[in-house]
Parts: sequence; structure tokens; C-alpha cells
Amino acid sequence: MNLIFRYDTSMKIETQYTYEKIWTTTNEADLLRMIEEETGSADTAKGTLAYIKEAVKAGKTISVGDCKFREKKQG
Repeated sequence: MNLIFRYDTSMKIETQYTYEKIWTTTNEADLLRMIEEETGSADTAKGTLAYIKEAVKAGKTISVGDCKFREKKQG
């Protein structure tokens, strides 16, 4: 079964590791790499990113391992 993921390219996601104080806008390739590093599985990185994108649209901050993800606030 092939899954097709459609991403909102206008959405900006910020990341922050637990040891950092600032949030950083992160591109999609780096988001996938970070998720893979935190979960230890390349197979689930795309699915996890899809979940993160849906959750941050609702204003949530999601943690995966030592990394947090949120939607970049406009303005």
C-alpha cells in the first residue's frame, strides 16, 4: 500500500531541543532528519511528521524525544 502525504508548504514549523532557549524555523528535510534521530526509525518519520503538522495546526506543541515542535506564529 502506498501512502501519499500532502503537506501545506506555507506552514512553517519551529523546533527547540530541551537544552535550547530559542525556537528555530526548520525546513522539512531537517524536520524528517530530527524525527528520525529521536525515534530511531526512518520508516515512521514521515508519518510522525504528518501527525506533528496536524497537531501544530491546532495550536499544540508536540514533543518527540528531546525535541519540541510548534507552528511558527505569524507576525
